[in-house]
Amino acid sequence: MEYTISVAEKSDLKELVEVARAAFVQAFTEGNKPENVRAYMEEAFTEEAFEKEMANPFSLFLILKIAGKIAGYCKVNFVPAQTDIHDPESLEIARLYILEDYLGTGVGKALMESALDVARQHHKKYVWLGVWEHNARAIRFYEKNGLRKFGEHPFPFGDEIQTDWLMRIDV
Repeated sequence: MEYTISVAEKSDLKELVEVARAAFVQAFTEGNKPENVRAYMEEAFTEEAFEKEMANPFSLFLILKIAGKIAGYCKVNFVPAQTDIHDPESLEIARLYILEDYLGTGVGKALMESALDVARQHHKKYVWLGVWEHNARAIRFYEKNGLRKFGEHPFPFGDEIQTDWLMRIDV
């Protein structure tokens, strides 16, 4: 499958948000209350929220395009934009989403490798992320790609506090 990976630009914003919303619904509708999914999307997956995140000099959006359309993306955070660890020797993968139609095609691994490349280019020692403890597919993907659980943290999601596994890989 042919694809390109590049850093998102402001002109990608509208399509990026549409893909992010679709991929989030695909990944999190099962096992969650619909009202919590909606509430989180209205808070975190809006053009305004993404525009603010894209403007942050400590965050970077990598987009994967197939036939000129965004099929997935990865958001990485440097300190101080990181959500938890705040270790200057680390890079956080804050989000890594692929549209359902492309799961299992290798493009998720390609995005993961791009994030690891960013970490290496910036001389980071490791990459870490948080993944919902009930997202078995994502956990299998991360484990298959060399990440290992090293802790947990709470993740507010609508009217619940969920648990995310913290996983990492040395680069």
